[in-house]
Amino acid sequence: MGAIKQPADKSHFILPDLGEGVHEAELIKWRVKPGETVKEHQIIAEMETDKALVEVPSPWAGTIAELCGSEGEILKVGNVLVRYAVAGAASAPASASSARSGESRGASKPAAAAASKSNGAADADQDAGTVVGTVSGELTVSDRFARRREEHAAPASAGKALATPAVRGIARRLGVDINAVPASGRGGRVTAGDVESFARGGAPSGKGAAAPVGDGGPSGAVPGFAARAVALPESLPPVSGDGVSQRIPFRGVRRKIADALSVSVRTAVHFTAVEEVDVTALDRKRREYAAVLGQKLSFLPFVMAAVCKALHRHPAINANVDDAKGEILLKGVVNLGCAVDTEHGLMVPVIHNADQRSIVQLGEAIKDLAARCHSRTVAREELQGGTFTISNVGSHGGMFATPIINYPEVGILACGRARERVLARNGAIFAGLVLPLSISCDHRVVDGAEAVRFMNTVAGLLEDPSKLVG
Repeated sequence: MGAIKQPADKSHFILPDLGEGVHEAELIKWRVKPGETVKEHQIIAEMETDKALVEVPSPWAGTIAELCGSEGEILKVGNVLVRYAVAGAASAPASASSARSGESRGASKPAAAAASKSNGAADADQDAGTVVGTVSGELTVSDRFARRREEHAAPASAGKALATPAVRGIARRLGVDINAVPASGRGGRVTAGDVESFARGGAPSGKGAAAPVGDGGPSGAVPGFAARAVALPESLPPVSGDGVSQRIPFRGVRRKIADALSVSVRTAVHFTAVEEVDVTALDRKRREYAAVLGQKLSFLPFVMAAVCKALHRHPAINANVDDAKGEILLKGVVNLGCAVDTEHGLMVPVIHNADQRSIVQLGEAIKDLAARCHSRTVAREELQGGTFTISNVGSHGGMFATPIINYPEVGILACGRARERVLARNGAIFAGLVLPLSISCDHRVVDGAEAVRFMNTVAGLLEDPSKLVG
């Protein structure tokens, strides 16, 4: 964890940087309660940063006096996380103990609890979270964590605005000073809609007012790379509560997935090309490998090896886009992301320098990363730095897809399920195995013809395993 100067009297613990570049984290679960005596390094809380679940240990032994945050709340690095019972301790600095997620901490815990209890009936009707996906059984969701709609947009406060890195990225691309944007999100958070509305000279998105889009782009935006302005609806349609069995706050991994995908769809100009590949010969080679290894081996590591070779031949697809600077960053290394479906939501661990690994090593790497994604022990660094992503949707079925780019990358390949088909070659009909592939690219960077050439290269390698393993 990042170094943060902690108080010498050990009266309170300031939330440190939980990973490189992390400025905030969501409090998932408290593992202690007020009055409890803890040991040094005992886990006191579970917090979520990006897509990694982090266990936060106590830096010293002591008795917990106060928990400075509610489960489901976004906490800023540098704010007080817990207070300890220390006789004659000095008060925490105002900057450290100030408002969490933009809210004042003037009310005491008992007062806050009483207010929450008295407003319990209203809470049931004010859930602003969209029900999407499932929540892990490990992290129990209580009704008291339901998000409430903000009736009015909060005015921009002096100092640094409260916003996620994704929203700050949108502000940079639109040339907007995020600190000047009125916030409509929960707890005074600036949302992507707020930034877009402000860039168009409109009201915050939370008020439902969408200003017309002018002819000119936002000041400071880079031509060809500015985020596309999407008109927001005048008002959101009512959602029927009939038949609802459970209300799940739209938070955690699911919220982070939604934020990332929303930025990608708003920013990258997606197009998709598809291809079918005869992997009959590759299937025989795969079975030979499996027999030697004494374990099952899927098509995925072979596809990954083919993609690595193809990316070197088509470098425009092995790239990132820096929209803030208006630059295309061609990468000299191949860091392959691989989408993993977990009970917590989609995660994309990255195999760094994948082009330097053998097919067997690629298979072992993805198996290891997938296991640690499921157990939530994957390191933050292993979820960053990708140059291209592969999604193995075929492990669940289906043929073709229109995958969403893992922005700021410019390409993603989806592998469908291989199926036996009747094929023809040189006038002869035979039963073969066909693997469907779908690639989505950012049309601002990759032309359609280049995407098809890339697919042809991948297909040629998969159809002739001697070129792939040679």
